[in-house]
Amino acid sequence: MARETHPSVWVVVPAAGRGVRAGSGVPKQYRLLLGRPVIEHTLRTLATHPQVRGVAVVLAADDDRWPGWDMLEGKPVLAVTGGAERADSVLAGLNALPQDLEDDAFVLVHDAARPCVSHRDIDALLDAASPRGAVLAVPLADTLKRADDDNLVRDTVPRDGLWRALTPQMFQRAALMRALRDARDAGVVVTDESMAMERAGIAPVLVAGSADNLKITTPRDFALAEFLLRAANKDSA
Repeated sequence: MARETHPSVWVVVPAAGRGVRAGSGVPKQYRLLLGRPVIEHTLRTLATHPQVRGVAVVLAADDDRWPGWDMLEGKPVLAVTGGAERADSVLAGLNALPQDLEDDAFVLVHDAARPCVSHRDIDALLDAASPRGAVLAVPLADTLKRADDDNLVRDTVPRDGLWRALTPQMFQRAALMRALRDARDAGVVVTDESMAMERAGIAPVLVAGSADNLKITTPRDFALAEFLLRAANKDSA
């Protein structure tokens, strides 16, 4: 589907996690990068994309750090309370979207801790729109080793056809809600939206994205994210 004719989309941003591996007593989405919280970089990048209509941010019930934004970059921001698992939070975000949003409307789901996503990658995802949905991903380049219980190499895993999933991931609203609910009702904990759709028998399209779209997970990731954001700001200037 041509980019210029693609309908506007809403984005659901799960941000209810604690991010304990990132260190510090502050949830990683509220740690500062270049003087701003991680989540602010993420939301502003999403909101400035011309085809993003608005963002639903899903927060922990006891989140007392949320700044209370209801608008960013001229786009509406909805604050929603999430659940115990990622799928619960994404479902809460999807339920909070405007009631007049069609069941077959495409919705993006993006991690709050991925502040370095580019508009170029979002464009590529939107261009791949289909009822199957689409997932930003990067083909694996490293040699993979499987370890035993003593961290000794058991074997080398062929990397042919293996990709590392990123976000955003894009699916039609009703189909994604149905897949997430079905997984939850079956007691299956899905780690991303694509996994729920795969379980429903749907094979999403993999869209090659940039490895710069890192998910902040460990303390060293903050320095890398700052480097990437500075480089992106320099390029845009």
